[in-house]
Amino acid sequence: MKYRYLRYPEGRTKAVTFSYDDGSVFDKRLVEIFDKYGVKATFNIGTSTIESKNSFYLSKAEIKEYIIDRAHELAVHGEKHVALTAVSPIDAIKEVLFGRLGLEETFDITVRGMAYPDAPPTYCHNGNTAEGVKRQLADLGIAYSRSAGEKNEQFRLPNDWYIWMPTAHHDDPAIFEYIDSFLALDVDKRYCSARWPRLFYIWGHSYEFDRKNNWERIEEICEKLSGKDDTWYATNIEIYDYVKAYESLIISADGTRVYNPTLIKVWFDVDGTLFSVAPGEHIRVSIDKN
Repeated sequence: MKYRYLRYPEGRTKAVTFSYDDGSVFDKRLVEIFDKYGVKATFNIGTSTIESKNSFYLSKAEIKEYIIDRAHELAVHGEKHVALTAVSPIDAIKEVLFGRLGLEETFDITVRGMAYPDAPPTYCHNGNTAEGVKRQLADLGIAYSRSAGEKNEQFRLPNDWYIWMPTAHHDDPAIFEYIDSFLALDVDKRYCSARWPRLFYIWGHSYEFDRKNNWERIEEICEKLSGKDDTWYATNIEIYDYVKAYESLIISADGTRVYNPTLIKVWFDVDGTLFSVAPGEHIRVSIDKN
């Protein structure tokens, strides 16, 4: 039996992504730091904040300049920052739908990502269940939704894209311990059944750095994580799309042929040997059947 694992673009074994909520003006300083270190982020913004004219929030022009034009991701954070399980199903649907429509119509883009605007869908209230919320998101064309609260210090990709648990909040007391563990990890030298790809995922709110006067913390985080040859720096949706492309590969019954029906070039590892398959390409994967 051969072990086959996803590898990120160019055969990388690790990825890093960031996710920041609410669209405050402090995102501008945060983006400058991200760009300085060459990392990518997803910014989750509610449409009501754009329309509020409140100076605390990014304007339409600032969102375009600092997020969209710099190749970061703009994602849904609801229309009015409402917890989806705390309202009726129809109100939850409207919260997500109007949030998505508002971003797409304002910026003339397609938006598919999301972060829950409040509590993750892990309990039932007012008739809307966790499974109900996930079905609603799928029906509304949302590809994934980031959760929060717990930690994913094993650096795993999500089993459920609608409860995408990040590694940790940037203020987690153990954040630098997690970073050191992540950097020290040599995936290719792990036991054969544990060579799955890793993801380091940090979330938060940029205004927290201003309130705590600790901007040096995110500088240090980015400096430590950036510039690594074995690491892919991507937005949330880029990671989602790449993993889905890998999962779409068509493998022959004997495991020796791979066809890529997607538009994304995909890398994968078979027992320590790296392969890539271009869009529309069939490749032969030589394996020892003994």
